[in-house]
Amino acid sequence: MPNFFHKLFGKPNQLLQENDAMKKFLIIGLGNIGTEYDDTRHNIGFKILDFLAEQEDFTFESAKLGAVATFKHKGKSVVCLKPSTYMNLSGKAVKYWMDKENIGLDNILVITDDINLPFGTIRLKGKGSDGGHNGLKDIQNVLQTTTYNRFRFGVGSDFGKGQQVDYVLGKWDDDQQKAMPERLKLSTELIRSFVFAGAKNTMNQFNGK
Repeated sequence: MPNFFHKLFGKPNQLLQENDAMKKFLIIGLGNIGTEYDDTRHNIGFKILDFLAEQEDFTFESAKLGAVATFKHKGKSVVCLKPSTYMNLSGKAVKYWMDKENIGLDNILVITDDINLPFGTIRLKGKGSDGGHNGLKDIQNVLQTTTYNRFRFGVGSDFGKGQQVDYVLGKWDDDQQKAMPERLKLSTELIRSFVFAGAKNTMNQFNGK
């Protein structure tokens, strides 16, 4: 009977059968789909979640508005999402999966690149402006709030006037590639801390590293 009502009213089945909303989390890595965007600075959100998938031994599968996967961490259930909407429509995918999995604002974390931070610097914030980032701008517009957790990964700003787009859509340089494994490991530690210890404790432990 429940499946009948789900079909009748169009309510999708949840990936996670977790009744306690406080134990469910949505981690969103921002990026653009397509091989031409692989390993670009703008796709660091995808890269961090792919690294997490290797560590936790889970696999992303194509689903509505993105590639999704789930894993457990210390009794908490986590949905990982790589939106397939392209960067400037990220909000649609975030809202859909929040609603589908019944996950509140406090339990979402958006991973994005940030040209205002030196390469590899990581920073978690619970609110703030979009900083000119199209992905964050769309999420803010769709969710109608600037109060949501965002994990900014610094990509630096080594570009000339008018070259910002080419820079963020460009590939990592050799020095950045060499430093990346350690930075990715630290980034996934931040994600686990956010899930288990909460945003405030995670900020105190990881911001500026």
